[in-house]
Amino acid sequence: MNVQTPIAVAVDLATVKGRQQIAWGSGDYAVVGTTLQIVGETLCEAVDLRSGQRVLDVAAGNGNATLAAARRFAEVVSTDYVPALLERAAERAKAERLTVTFRQADAEALPFDDASFDVVLSTFGVMFTPDQQQAARELLRVCRPGGKIGLANWTPDSFIGQLFKTIGKHVPPPAGVKSPALWGSKPHLDGLFGSQATIAATQRQFTFRYRSPAHWLEVFGTYYGPVFKALGALEGERREALENDLRTLLDGFNEATDGTLVVPSDYLEVVVVRQA
Repeated sequence: MNVQTPIAVAVDLATVKGRQQIAWGSGDYAVVGTTLQIVGETLCEAVDLRSGQRVLDVAAGNGNATLAAARRFAEVVSTDYVPALLERAAERAKAERLTVTFRQADAEALPFDDASFDVVLSTFGVMFTPDQQQAARELLRVCRPGGKIGLANWTPDSFIGQLFKTIGKHVPPPAGVKSPALWGSKPHLDGLFGSQATIAATQRQFTFRYRSPAHWLEVFGTYYGPVFKALGALEGERREALENDLRTLLDGFNEATDGTLVVPSDYLEVVVVRQA
């Protein structure tokens, strides 16, 4: 009997990254991102952030962890590869009179010297990099020995993890690219950071609260890049099928019985301590 050997799929990560950049730059993620602010605040407490520490926020989006760190009087550099998101974060910092340095940067090629920061943060950001091992190497590289890396990552079985799985059934992701939700798995993080770090992980929940399931679909379909792009890539019955599956997903997670939407989504709060 002939046994066929699986063929390794060559992944053009640069192309994948370019498409991701377009997706996250579409819509207006800040409309959704602002609602997640509590996660940045909680993460800064988890890493025991101190005033005067040098902090880097990677894949910062519209700046939730950035602002939380700046409120604690840290010296913060906020980075993302989508300029429009950094502009939104800068607007928020200005409104609160917070001093932050904003810089466009790729999480897989951070433009900073080795051991430049005491604390490196990322809330639902670096988990979406196509080259996960390279991103982890960069987080470790720019963090000083004894410094901390704080992450908030959606888990595979969470509402958001299932959202991306649902989208993938209708608009398949590029072959060979690992799921972002793997960053919400402690064993996977152990593999990414290896012997260069000690890792503590705590499962937490963020609760999405919207006027109704229809309101959530309207907001995410208009402003959340991955949903916006997926719906825009489909027409007619195919688009309707995705919308129906999204409604089914919402119904399965929604805890509200009064017509509103209350959907908890598990995430992993991670504190990585870089070894000397």
